[in-house]
Amino acid sequence: MYHLGRKFGEGNVLIATLAEEEKVPLKFLEAILLELKGAGLLDSRKGKKGGYKLSRPPEEIAVGAVVRALEGPLAPLPCASERSFQPCEECVDVDSCGTRMIMREVRDEIARILDGTTLAQIIAKEDEARESGKPDSLMFYI
Repeated sequence: MYHLGRKFGEGNVLIATLAEEEKVPLKFLEAILLELKGAGLLDSRKGKKGGYKLSRPPEEIAVGAVVRALEGPLAPLPCASERSFQPCEECVDVDSCGTRMIMREVRDEIARILDGTTLAQIIAKEDEARESGKPDSLMFYI
């Protein structure tokens, strides 16, 4: 998505080109692109001048939408999900479950960050890190 964000406004990008430049196996990439297209994040065209492109500007695509399209709900547990709620089998009382309460807070923070961050913002951060000459600036150490 970042690659397509960088190419936004330049037309479609061939799958083979994207796979080669991003070092992603072609079959794997095809499956990912189909999921993203199904979620309305990409447009595609067959034939000459075909390929994929973002369905809208990178400033309008939240990272959260991409993650949901590929990974499903953001909640760490099904009982903490807003859209795909499922109570845990062993749960005695969903409304007073401490684990569910804290996992809802975790889910809300994940959503706040991912939904509040656009592809354009991440692309700008990548560019800044490359220009600074600090390749580790995107690395988080624990």
